[in-house]
Amino acid sequence: MSVAAKICGLSSEKAVAAAVTDGAAYIGFVFYSPSPRAVTPQQAAQLCATIPARITRVGLFVDADDRLIETALASAPIDILQFHGKETPERVVEARLRFGRKVMKAVAVTELDDVRDAARYEEVADLLLFDTKPPARPDVLPGGNGLAFDWRLIADRSWRRPWMLSGGLTAELLPEAVRISGATAVDVSSGVESRPGVKDPDKIRAFLAAARAL
Repeated sequence: MSVAAKICGLSSEKAVAAAVTDGAAYIGFVFYSPSPRAVTPQQAAQLCATIPARITRVGLFVDADDRLIETALASAPIDILQFHGKETPERVVEARLRFGRKVMKAVAVTELDDVRDAARYEEVADLLLFDTKPPARPDVLPGGNGLAFDWRLIADRSWRRPWMLSGGLTAELLPEAVRISGATAVDVSSGVESRPGVKDPDKIRAFLAAARAL
């Protein structure tokens, strides 16, 4: 069985076309202005127009207020809200009710205690995403840093919600990452870029081919 793949941080028609044509299950748009991958709601709407209904459209937010989320949803047909900051379980519940969308909660991981902390979101989020905790520097983004955590930390665990593996993945690393972690869904951003914020269609195709081959 192939592994479902999410290509995140798309901002060009060529990148979206590569993801759509080669079998992405999820396509993600970043609504976080400090990121080099950030798009406006209007840009996201234009890109979403080419995405067929079979592909889930994800909007990534980082500790966003209601107005930002409302503005994005008013323009772009987003299916899932991805919360990639320090949102509490209470905020996840509130957002699900307010916006009528599923919520994917990212969990930043470096050690076992971080994995255990994910249990706080199992009853409130629709999906979990395990990503690498960023270095403690003010200039570092909360995701998309091309760093991997120890995949053994989440191996052989049973979760009550579907989950994805993220953090430093590439087409070359994907088979080993899936073998160790047991992931059936994966998320990639910097691993399919030629430089920060610029997606490489060839790398997207290679990543999706690797996911299909597993």
